[in-house]
Amino acid sequence: MTSDYPQTPGQAPYGQTSTLAVVSLVMGIVSWIALPVIGAIAAVITGLMARNEIKQSLGRITGDGMATAGLVLGYLHLGVVGAGACVFIILIALGITTPLLCLPFANNLNSWLQPLFGF
Repeated sequence: MTSDYPQTPGQAPYGQTSTLAVVSLVMGIVSWIALPVIGAIAAVITGLMARNEIKQSLGRITGDGMATAGLVLGYLHLGVVGAGACVFIILIALGITTPLLCLPFANNLNSWLQPLFGF
């Protein structure tokens, strides 16, 4: 059975996937495995660039879901790292570094931090 519609050779029936969206998703996953903060920042930046590229392409470029997933993974990772850093700073300020660090030089660390926080 032949089609009545002309077909252009080599043309896909759907849009091309954005490379930036793929990079955003990959970096979002990598941020949880190998490159904690750098991967998350790269995921967020490339995800925002990919979504902008996809919106401006008027349907020629796809991959909005991958860009969104990369953004979510990147933002979530940055949030977890930021919350962990805040908890760590609060514990240091409260003087709870010895049980937290469990390192041989923890007493020296306390003596270094005492002049900074005034206890």
